[in-house]
Amino acid sequence: MSTDTITAPATTTPAAPVTPTAPAMPSVHRRALLTWLAVYPSITAAFLLLGPYLSGLPVPLRTLAMTAVVVPVVVYGVMPLLLKANARIARRASLGGRPAAR
Repeated sequence: MSTDTITAPATTTPAAPVTPTAPAMPSVHRRALLTWLAVYPSITAAFLLLGPYLSGLPVPLRTLAMTAVVVPVVVYGVMPLLLKANARIARRASLGGRPAAR
């Protein structure tokens, strides 16, 4: 009789994948404020820069030209920056005012 012992192969279960959690959406009031903070200065700047060139056009065409410039600038440029800043501020507030560890 043999004294060798048979051991079962070690079975490992794969670890559950870690998925990053999405940052919480700001409240509707904060989103409205952030949108206003993006839109108002953008429209003002567009009027100052483009107003003299568009003054001869009828109002609907002026509005079309302004929105064709302002909407992409706000959506792709200004809002992402404001949302990142908002997330940083919210993270600091949740940490009790301490800077977040990196």
